[in-house]
Amino acid sequence: MSTPDPTPVPTSGGPGTATRARTRAKESFDRRLARAVQTVTGRSVGPYQTAIVRIGFSLTWLVFLLRELPHRHELYGPDGPWSWEMAHRLIADNRAFTVLMWSDGRIWFECVYALAVLSAVLLLVGWRTRAVSVVFMAGVLSLLNRSVFVSDGGDNVLHLAAIYLVFTRCARVWSLDARRAAREARAASAGEPPRQDRVGPLLWVVLGGFLLATTWFSEVSGEWWLPVLLWVLWLGNGLWWLVCRYAPEEPRTLLDALANLAHNAALVVIMAEVCLIYATAGWYKIQGSRWQDGTALFYPLHLDYFTPWPALSGLLGTSGIMVMLLTYGTVIVQVAFPFTLFHRKVKNVLLVAMMLEHAGIAVLLGLPVFSLAMISADAVFLPTPFLLALGVRAARGRDRLLRRRTGAETLPEQRRTGEEQGPRTLVG
Repeated sequence: MSTPDPTPVPTSGGPGTATRARTRAKESFDRRLARAVQTVTGRSVGPYQTAIVRIGFSLTWLVFLLRELPHRHELYGPDGPWSWEMAHRLIADNRAFTVLMWSDGRIWFECVYALAVLSAVLLLVGWRTRAVSVVFMAGVLSLLNRSVFVSDGGDNVLHLAAIYLVFTRCARVWSLDARRAAREARAASAGEPPRQDRVGPLLWVVLGGFLLATTWFSEVSGEWWLPVLLWVLWLGNGLWWLVCRYAPEEPRTLLDALANLAHNAALVVIMAEVCLIYATAGWYKIQGSRWQDGTALFYPLHLDYFTPWPALSGLLGTSGIMVMLLTYGTVIVQVAFPFTLFHRKVKNVLLVAMMLEHAGIAVLLGLPVFSLAMISADAVFLPTPFLLALGVRAARGRDRLLRRRTGAETLPEQRRTGEEQGPRTLVG
């Protein structure tokens, strides 16, 4: 008896199966695209990282301004070797933005310097950050562009970071703005009427007057695009206030998505800048003969200008093995860091090494402002769990200082700010 052949199983369901497969592939692509759009518009990525960057750079600028307070007239003011007329001629060529070119008077310089100090303090604590960050940027650019020949690498990083911070939502946590938002949310949930905001419109009007002056002096203030950017930011903040007050639904969702998009783009640019700085510095060091033979750090350790602690520098400089290890280690860390961003553990190890390196530069070479600026830039890569733990410890220290008792597991109030209702987006 012969066994009948088994019925063959069709490997294809015909045209209908192929069509359904293409439909599933298309839906999968659409969903992936929607998730990608939701990621960049639905929430502000890295709120703790941008907050620590805001705190770091504002603290760096504040420390620099206070340290140079006795010498401010020689560095950026009317008593400096780089006179107002020489700066005016240079800025006419390079078109760098500075409001110090509006007048060469001593009173105007003192007002600009005082406003720069005030904006650094307010940005540090996160008060009215949208407006203060613009004033902070204007102060940084005005002073640094006034005398470009007294700046260093840290000033250049601060120069760029001041522009990028304007586009970030860097006050979502660890700020007075976050406290005020949480207080308003609690009042709204309790059914209380919203408080009338008088400070915001007043600040908006005052900055509008400043923008009118900037436009009037645009011929001596620098490139044309910066006053245009300031006007866009000013009008955007006014539109935000109107929408939040009179149209808090769909228009608010649209503006929120645009703000998240600008924030995430600026955060990516800050990360790319840090990687570019280290990659460029590392590859240039490789080409130097002193870095190749491991003796590069020997020379700055024996220069009087870079030895605030001569005994410590001499002790380190006399150890050939230590100098060689530090020289090669610096090159390896700087070159390797951009390639380790997608490996969390290795990235964190190199991040700690770079921060320790800058701390050593601050102590051994006497460059605290440069080191603090670079550590602030490196902080954008700090892991969120570490920053959360840092926030908890800071809150506990604050409570002990104020003699207030809190629960052992209590987290800072800003931790859940903006997370209860989920991300708002245009898609998904």
